[in-house]
Amino acid sequence: MTDLTMLGKKAKKAARVLATCDTATKNAALAAMALSLRQNTDRILSANERDVAAAREKGTGDALLDRLRLTAKRIDAMAADMEHVITLEDPVGTVLDTIHRPNGLSITKVRVPMGVIGIIYESRPNVTADAAALCIKTANAVILKGGSDAIFSNLAIADALREGLEGAGLPADAVQLVPDTDRAAATALMRLRGYVDLLIPRGGAALIRSTVENATVPVIETGTGNCHIYIDRDADKAMGVSIIVNAKAQRPGVCNAAETLLVHEKIAADFLPLAAASLEKAGVEIRGCERTRQIIPCTPATEEDYATEFLDYILAVRVVPSIEDALSHIAAYSTLHSEAIVTENDETADYFLRHVDAAAVYVNASTRFTDGGEFGFGAEIGISTQKLHARGPMGLSELTSYQYRIRGNGQIR
Repeated sequence: MTDLTMLGKKAKKAARVLATCDTATKNAALAAMALSLRQNTDRILSANERDVAAAREKGTGDALLDRLRLTAKRIDAMAADMEHVITLEDPVGTVLDTIHRPNGLSITKVRVPMGVIGIIYESRPNVTADAAALCIKTANAVILKGGSDAIFSNLAIADALREGLEGAGLPADAVQLVPDTDRAAATALMRLRGYVDLLIPRGGAALIRSTVENATVPVIETGTGNCHIYIDRDADKAMGVSIIVNAKAQRPGVCNAAETLLVHEKIAADFLPLAAASLEKAGVEIRGCERTRQIIPCTPATEEDYATEFLDYILAVRVVPSIEDALSHIAAYSTLHSEAIVTENDETADYFLRHVDAAAVYVNASTRFTDGGEFGFGAEIGISTQKLHARGPMGLSELTSYQYRIRGNGQIR
């Protein structure tokens, strides 16, 4: 297995160089990395063909094959996304606060890089380029551990990015990819204490759970989204139908898609037939509680259904007697990602906002907006479902820490 400690040492050394770079230097490196991606298109496509062929041989479905497959157009889009990061405001060096003490000390609170960020992911190969771009913009070195299904693609992309960095005069080791595909390598990265300052897992519930249980370095949990839409007794029914269809069916395989619909009993008889008709047209299977099944024909829901992130055209439905019961259900099953209420009652909306514990809480809008781009951040490295350091979509600022800088003129205590 690759010596992860050596990768960590190289990353630490590169991070010290990056920390001294100004915005113009980092942007020039990003431009060179984007150019290198385009120049290495043929090499990346050749590597990707190996991954696609192996996946096809294993019987991988068409949808997952499409997520894995790269084209010249997709590689150009990766480069364009990297160039877009150049246009984003650099958070490093931002003064967050200034304090002047009676003893003459001047204290400034300033954003600084994290240092070395580790990212473990199971997603498309474009994550390799996206994550590297965000880390370089924030002056962080990055150690990437992708999934085995995209190993050749990821290696080719990482090589191109390293060539671009080196051509721009920055250390290639600011971007490193773990070449091993086994779980032992991922576990070793989780335990690279003293070298990795922050670890971000991007993937399914199993990956998140494994990282939290095994890591000895700081971890930000991302991604898992068992999201709910609650239709209040005072909801606009047409709005409710539009929101649940969008939240469930617009793109069901992502973490901000809705998985459970809760409906107040006073509106259920009118609302559920309307929602069911539109959801059926969108190809959604409904799994409902007993009261739901008395109103519309559907599959019986189990307790496991209410706890499941389906990531598919499946929706669990429950009729509830009050907003308190809706909140109790959400508290029991939520993964703290995104929750929504549809209501025309401002007091009820405020009550929902105050009582729901989640990274993003919506009133009369789809949970599908929980996204760095939709929030105006320009880019994101993941969606945090925890509370310390970062919560919700993580943009550039969330890849920084802060430092207190104190200036004096001889003060002693």
